[in-house]
Amino acid sequence: MWTADNWNEYEVIDASGGEKLERWGNYILIRPDPQVIWSTPRNHGGWKKRDGHYHRSARGGGEWEFFGLPDVWSISYHLKGAGGQPLTFRLKPFHFKHTGLFPEQAVNWEWFSEKIRNAKPSGDRPVRILNLFAYTGAATLAAAAAGASVTHVDASRGMVGWAKENALASGLGQAPIRWLMDDCVKFVEREIRRGNKYDGIIMDPPSYGRGPKGEIWKIEENIWPFMGLAAQLLSDEPLFFLINSYTTGLQPAVLSYMLNETVAKRFGGCVSADEIGLPVTESGLILPCGASGRWQR
Repeated sequence: MWTADNWNEYEVIDASGGEKLERWGNYILIRPDPQVIWSTPRNHGGWKKRDGHYHRSARGGGEWEFFGLPDVWSISYHLKGAGGQPLTFRLKPFHFKHTGLFPEQAVNWEWFSEKIRNAKPSGDRPVRILNLFAYTGAATLAAAAAGASVTHVDASRGMVGWAKENALASGLGQAPIRWLMDDCVKFVEREIRRGNKYDGIIMDPPSYGRGPKGEIWKIEENIWPFMGLAAQLLSDEPLFFLINSYTTGLQPAVLSYMLNETVAKRFGGCVSADEIGLPVTESGLILPCGASGRWQR
């Protein structure tokens, strides 16, 4: 398992009874987690002294209960081997339990950031990275901080705006980032026609979603043809292709199979895939948080 164990300002303190107890900077949250099927003693005081608690509803969805949690706050992350200002993420509790950041993805930020820093593209141009389904921009900022020129694509205007705020907070307001609100499939199709190429591709597709014009996305139906399209945007000497999944059916072996068929068959290189996770302080064990597939040259 690939574990995001370099955090200082985020921590999974404990996990029990379908919920996880987390520290986000100075604040303690309790949120539901479907992976937590065990019920162990809740001895940590944070279970009773939380700042926010998301309660799942039996009818679907749920709602937050607050105990002094601010509307917006921030946490930072220092990439290994990177000097300068840390990545800073603005957080807020919003629908369906999220805060605007998936901390487990830090293990992937570290992986591709090192590849970008060590790359030597032909000529004097920067490494070009495409981030699809880019959400609030954590991967975009990690790539930009490593020296890449990044194209950030998400269908939600609100998420793109949030990502820009994170860039400003991280001292990357002037970084070479192209911010686009667009349907990812249609954008990739247009980029193929334009002949544009990228040295690395990152994608974090949702299980289900809608584009800005109502386009329907269902990952089990759409991800295979979409990966084939996206692979056409790789440059002649690409660095990497990363795909993340929180969908139960897309296990590491499935991600590995698709990367081998769409990318490795053309470019060679190496494919690896595994679960990603976060350490749990109280137990010393790892909480699984989805899966990632990686191709590298």
